[in-house]
Formats: sequence, C-alpha cells, structure tokens
Amino acid sequence: MTVETGGATTVAPQDSELIQLLTPEGERIEHPEYPFPDDADLKGMYRDMVLVRRIDTEAIALQRQGELGLWASLLGQEAAQVGSGRALSPNDMAFPSYREHGVAWCRGLDPVRLLELFRGVNGGAWDPEEHKFHLYTIVIGDQTLHATGYAMGIQRDTAEDEAVIVYFGDGATSQGDVSEAFAWASVYNTPVVFFCQNNQYAISAPQERQSRVPLYQRSRGFGFPGVQVDGNDVLACYAVTKQALRAAHEGQGPTLIEAFTYRMGAHTTTDDPTRYRLASGLEAWKLKDPIERVKAYLVRTGSADAAFFEAVDAEADQLGGRVRQACLEMPDPEPLAIFENVYAGPNALLDAEREQYAAYLASFDGEEAR
Repeated sequence: MTVETGGATTVAPQDSELIQLLTPEGERIEHPEYPFPDDADLKGMYRDMVLVRRIDTEAIALQRQGELGLWASLLGQEAAQVGSGRALSPNDMAFPSYREHGVAWCRGLDPVRLLELFRGVNGGAWDPEEHKFHLYTIVIGDQTLHATGYAMGIQRDTAEDEAVIVYFGDGATSQGDVSEAFAWASVYNTPVVFFCQNNQYAISAPQERQSRVPLYQRSRGFGFPGVQVDGNDVLACYAVTKQALRAAHEGQGPTLIEAFTYRMGAHTTTDDPTRYRLASGLEAWKLKDPIERVKAYLVRTGSADAAFFEAVDAEADQLGGRVRQACLEMPDPEPLAIFENVYAGPNALLDAEREQYAAYLASFDGEEAR
C-alpha cells in the first residue's frame, strides 16, 4: 500500500491486516483492492457523519433532561455506520442492534422515529420493509440469527438482487446466538454480511477478556472469510462493505467484517464509563476522530471550502432543532394501543387481556365521577 501526503507518496507496511484508506491525519492510502471514492461521495459521507453526530448529541441531551427513557450513543462510530450504510443497495436488508442510528439515517429513516422508540410512545416505530431496515433488537446477538434466516429465505426465493447485512458489537460475539448464526450462514452459504463494530468494550468488559484472537479471524473456524477494517475510516468501511455485499450478491456466501473502532461515550445513558476505562485511552482515540480525518483531507486537497463546512454545520443545527421540537411534541399513545400489531390475526387470550385492561382503565374514570 502507498500513503499520499500532499504531492508525495510513501509506502505503508505490507504486513498490516487492517484495511485503511484514510489515516487519522487525513492522508490518503492507495489500496489495490479498494478504490478511493470521488470528492462528491466523500463530501456526502462527511455531511452524513456530521448530521448523525448531531442527532446523537441531541438525543443524549434530551435523555438527560428527562425527555427520553434511554439512549444508546454512537459517538465515535459514525464512520463504521455511515460507510457501511452507504454501501447497501436499495434492495439489501439491514438488521441492526440498538445503536445503528447512522445506518438508519442512510436508509432514509427519519431520526424522529428512533426517538419515538426511546421515548416509549411507539413499540415498533417503523416498517422494516419500507426502509429495508429491520427493527432495533435489544437482546444481544439475536439479530444475527434473524438475518441469517432472512438470508436463507432470499436463497429460496432466488432473490439475486438482494443481500443482508447484520450489525452487532464485540460483546455479542461472546453470545451463542452469533456462533450459531455463523454456522448456519456458512453451511448454507447464505448471502449475509456480518458487520461487527468492535468498539473495545462490551459495556465494561474489554475485548481482551472476550477473545484471545482478533474477532475477524473467528470466521475461519466456520469456513468463510473475515476482514478487519479501520472502523474510524468511513472510506475503508464503505469499500470493504461494498465488496462483501458484492460477494453475497454473487453467491459467494457470508463475510465477517470487524470494524475496529471505539465507543467515545457511555454504553447507554445509564452507564458510567469512567468506572472501567482510563481517560488517556479516550484522549488517544479522539485523535482518530472519524469526522475530523475526512475534514482534514477535504481541506488539504482543496476539495471543500469554508462555505461547504458552514453549510453542513447550519444544516446540523437545523436538524437538531427539528428533532428536539418533534420529541417534545410527541403525543402519548392510547393505552389500549399496546395490544395492536401483536398477532397477525385474532387471538382469544389477547382479546381477553385487552378487555380486562380496558375495564381496569374505566375503573379510574368511575372514581373520578364519584
């Protein structure tokens, strides 16, 4: 590989297994397998990451002010999500965990719908088929089985223009569900990409307490390829995911991608990361910020001027204001709505429970009348 610094080019280590196209300093790296995108695409990725970060910071503030019950921040993981999310074709289906707000943005999902879920006013919040983006999964690792099963369905429907990507964290790789998904995907050669965002901590457990080998190497034991990518490099995440999805479309089976990144904030807003990690580690990773490295490249190469960055910041401010206002104006759901969309058809037990709950609610009205 070669590294381009201004007009000069240097050679990068050939034995490095980490795929990187843009260094933390914003210097371009040439790679024989992964082409460098044009400036228009790169500026679009920068915009996406800035807007997604603003959504995230606004949601954290709303939770701290009591407007959301919980929030799982993606701070520091914008490149992994935007890069991979932009690599999806319109027909590809994405299965998220509960932190993939950047992928949701790339799939055209209004961020307000995400806040409905965390505010507790909607039990599902969006139609997975409409956006080709499945519902958030709270049970750790479950979505890998859902994605593998969906991919097996694609095979049986001979849907050649569709593939699947599933997102999970390093902690999920310790779950049996993920190993089972790997086994089924490998044996049936399913068109699925396993995208692991290794943000270094499964809540408070660091990676070294979870695995004795790099996570991307686990796929070898199941008989399919794995690759490790710089998860803070949006270009590398895009290129590697694009290639893995192409292989899935062509019938080459599954791929495991380990996006090596870092969770800059808490696991969720109920977590205190200062209890289990050092501030020095956080400061070191701030120097690898995914947004700043793209900005550095755009400035260095003259691909974007001050007006571009000002416009993106202004758009982020406008988006943040809209998200906040929409959250504050969300109406509470009707109490009996909890019984909707549980079963496809009538269900005697559910109907009886609905009647009992309706009578319980009516009893309060009776007390008020007295």
